[in-house]
Amino acid sequence: MGIESVSNRANIYPAIGSRLLGVPEVRTLGVKPNFPDYTPEEREFIRKSDLILYPTRNYAQFLTTMGKKIFPSLETYLYADEKIKQTTLFYMLNIPHPRTRIYYHLHHKDILNHFNYPFIGKLPRSSARGRGVFLIGNGEQLDVYLELTKIAYIQEYIPHERDLRVVLVNHQPAIAYWRVRAPDNFRTNLSQGGRINFDNIPPSGIAAAQDAARKCRLNDVGIDLIRHEGQWLVIEANMKYGRKGLKMKGLDLKEILRTKLIAGELSQ
Repeated sequence: MGIESVSNRANIYPAIGSRLLGVPEVRTLGVKPNFPDYTPEEREFIRKSDLILYPTRNYAQFLTTMGKKIFPSLETYLYADEKIKQTTLFYMLNIPHPRTRIYYHLHHKDILNHFNYPFIGKLPRSSARGRGVFLIGNGEQLDVYLELTKIAYIQEYIPHERDLRVVLVNHQPAIAYWRVRAPDNFRTNLSQGGRINFDNIPPSGIAAAQDAARKCRLNDVGIDLIRHEGQWLVIEANMKYGRKGLKMKGLDLKEILRTKLIAGELSQ
């Protein structure tokens, strides 16, 4: 079913971000740093709409305070590219997660009291696509890592050949696939040489991703998990997940979102 083929166009919804640009039921207004920069008609359109799509980090919290329904959720923006906040949330919600600790500058000296080499060090922000993720095997490598960040995000190293990426829209799986690491890299990211495999996707992994997404109130997200010692561990939540797996399966994210929008599922 193509984007232009659906006749139900009774409702037009405002969007601020460009994710749904070109969808007939959506009017994309664009991101303007000052709300008065929108025209009076655009401002009224936002104020009177029951649902605002892709409000962006700029406006998600304000629209939520106004009592507006937004998609994706406020939490989807709050925890995007925030590894420290995600880890804290996972622990507080009792979501299985690799053993992880945060060390501020004065406590860097305590890292080796809690972790043995090798372990993982990540930049708390801007470490998407595997950049900013380091396998630390000795003191010299630790020193190099600590030169890059005042806040150390240290995680146990769990060797694995693959991890499971589950993309969820409104907590329902759109696609799931393995990311298989390259022989010369400990990371499974596609940008780091990893490859996609669709074989034998375990329902228990999808269920674990759904459970984590619901508990965290993340409704447009890619959840990454690994299987370790009989349970699924959530590694992280990616709000800027890649589209390659969807394209390989012939899936169109805009079409998935549009179908859910017309069915009223994005306003729930």
